[in-house]
Amino acid sequence: MLEQERENLQFYVNQLATEALQKSQPSAWFDILYADAKGDAAQIPWAKLVPHPYLQDWLTNREAFTSQQKALVIGCGLGDDAEALANLGFEVTAFDISPTAISWCQQRFPDSTVNYVVADLLAIPSQWHQAFDFVFECRNIQALPLNVRSSVISSVAHVVAPNGTLLLITRVRDTEVEPNGPPWALSSSELKQFETLGLYQVEQLVFSDSEQFEVKQMRIEYQRHNPISHSV
Repeated sequence: MLEQERENLQFYVNQLATEALQKSQPSAWFDILYADAKGDAAQIPWAKLVPHPYLQDWLTNREAFTSQQKALVIGCGLGDDAEALANLGFEVTAFDISPTAISWCQQRFPDSTVNYVVADLLAIPSQWHQAFDFVFECRNIQALPLNVRSSVISSVAHVVAPNGTLLLITRVRDTEVEPNGPPWALSSSELKQFETLGLYQVEQLVFSDSEQFEVKQMRIEYQRHNPISHSV
């Protein structure tokens, strides 16, 4: 029954995404899904109610961060990743395009120091330009179709400060052929776009999750070049 429920939920998600694409509103379906869940996190396929294990692993194996570094969580969902960063002393901004998701975060964590805001990855606020020391992007790019992929990648890279870090978790594909979706896994050429936008790759980890062993995923750490140090 659990497997059948998962399949039904995935079918519903695909249906919502397809309808949104037909209306040329590729991210419009997220708030519909959150609103329809009516507070039941089991109806949000990516909501595990704990920090992502590969974010937690990365944080655990790094030296202590400087207090009050600014962090941004892209497509924060129900807020667990943002809270994990706040607990380490980051000054965290976390956004989602879904007002329902943001309200849900605020209800779950009423005493949180995280600044939860409604924002659109395709229309990033100008004041966020290169403003964050640490940026976490987990599976939001892959949830948007290839016709906006370049713009989305540009938006993600846009917010990383000089010497700042981007930690990216995503499905990847071994071909440039357009995949079926959602989600639409990223190709090598799409990942290389980050490097054309001033970031360089520090570390790459390939993994599969416990539910879909056949799906190739990556955690990639990027850092932005510091233009001052490179000009000396």
